[in-house]
Amino acid sequence: MIPNILSIAGSDSSGGAGIQADIKAISANGGYAMTAITALTAQNTRGVSSVHLCPPDMLLAQIAALRADVRIDAVKIGMLGDVALTRAVAGALEGLVCPIVLDPVMVAKGGDRLLAEPAVMALRETLLPRAALVTPNLPEAADLLGQAEAQSREDMHAQARALLALGSGAVLLKGGHLAGEICPDLLVTSAADIWLEAPRIATGNTHGTGCTLSSAIATRLGRGHPLEHAVPGAKAYITGAIGGADRLDVGEGHGPVHHFHAVEAQIAAGP
Repeated sequence: MIPNILSIAGSDSSGGAGIQADIKAISANGGYAMTAITALTAQNTRGVSSVHLCPPDMLLAQIAALRADVRIDAVKIGMLGDVALTRAVAGALEGLVCPIVLDPVMVAKGGDRLLAEPAVMALRETLLPRAALVTPNLPEAADLLGQAEAQSREDMHAQARALLALGSGAVLLKGGHLAGEICPDLLVTSAADIWLEAPRIATGNTHGTGCTLSSAIATRLGRGHPLEHAVPGAKAYITGAIGGADRLDVGEGHGPVHHFHAVEAQIAAGP
């Protein structure tokens, strides 16, 4: 059965991140994508020029409409924007029994802040403890913990364990900001610490990697894959998407990853 995956996130007018990336990643990983949009952004590969947050009542109405009609097999939560929207999402998901993957989107790659600082505490209190998995990068983890950004694998391990203590089912701490030829991610659960590594790919086109990875994980969880299989499978998918990014020609800044790299390969090898 094809799982129904709900993405709660902001819209990226350039198509590389946010809702647009989520729809592509969910589809590429075998899910049916549904959306509740938290914000409209005017952006391109060079940066964000404007953000318009959705009124909380409208966000609640989007989620309520889906819950009234459609089975939801997993939820991915991305950009929330402010305290009101964060608390609205927490209330709207009350009683929903399915995996929730929380990607704490706080700052865009160009440096634009996408989650108001007062909302960080609301996210920690209301959504993080309900997530099956939280997927911060190193700056986001530091922001959530009120600490300096991790500079080593030892720092990553300590911060991942500290995040786990805040109540989520598991933590995937993404180490792409560390220097070196390897991109190390750390999956931490109550039972194990699992390092997931991939060679660093020489490309500037990495817009939307976090959105894409978290959506791929949510889809695989929605398909019934255990977390220990869903995360490495999604990591392999995003590695392929980054590897294919330079085959796209989108903008002059940080371009998107290639969500359908596997489909392109199938078409190229077609009859």
